[in-house]
Amino acid sequence: MLDGVMRRLIDPPLDRAGAILARAGVGADAITTAGLAFGLACAAAIAASADTVALAMLALSRLCDGLDGAVARASAKTDRGGFLDIVFDFVFYGAVPLGFALRDPAAFGLPAAVILFAFYVNGASFLAFAAVAAKRGMETASRGVKSIYFTAGLAEGTETILAFALMILVPAWFPLIAYAFAGLTAMTAIARIAFAWVLFRDEEEEGDGSGGAGAP
Repeated sequence: MLDGVMRRLIDPPLDRAGAILARAGVGADAITTAGLAFGLACAAAIAASADTVALAMLALSRLCDGLDGAVARASAKTDRGGFLDIVFDFVFYGAVPLGFALRDPAAFGLPAAVILFAFYVNGASFLAFAAVAAKRGMETASRGVKSIYFTAGLAEGTETILAFALMILVPAWFPLIAYAFAGLTAMTAIARIAFAWVLFRDEEEEGDGSGGAGAP
């Protein structure tokens, strides 16, 4: 929901920084990999109750997530880079709730499982939509230039990072935030599925009546 606004704010400075890094010979894939390392360090710090470190790792991870695309735009975008960016983002999104579950299994295990389930369903709808959109030749740049089709939703990257930051700042609120954000994520998935149900109707379906239109 907020990604479109954030892109307009952060893309200009990121693009300037990306151009500098590209000229210095820094590769986009290296930044993507560093972002994953920072993200996993964030999850490990959460599990160890090192919240200040976790917050710093969260910020560095998401900075890398923005810079890798900027470097790619300033040099050369590749399919491998796009693939790694998506996969590593999903790894990071799953690692943070896991970190809380490891920190306190009794108190945080169930809400972590609930939000991970919501992420799983949302991720499946997101990737399936992108696959069918690519098959149909659909493109969009509403969330920046991406390797795959990005659909808008209530729970996007910006909202996820804000929720993670709040979880780290106030760990005692993790169950409440996890349940609330799981609900928001589920609503995003349901809306996307409903949109796909209408958008991806085949022409044969549109012209087919309940009585078998076209039959002699």
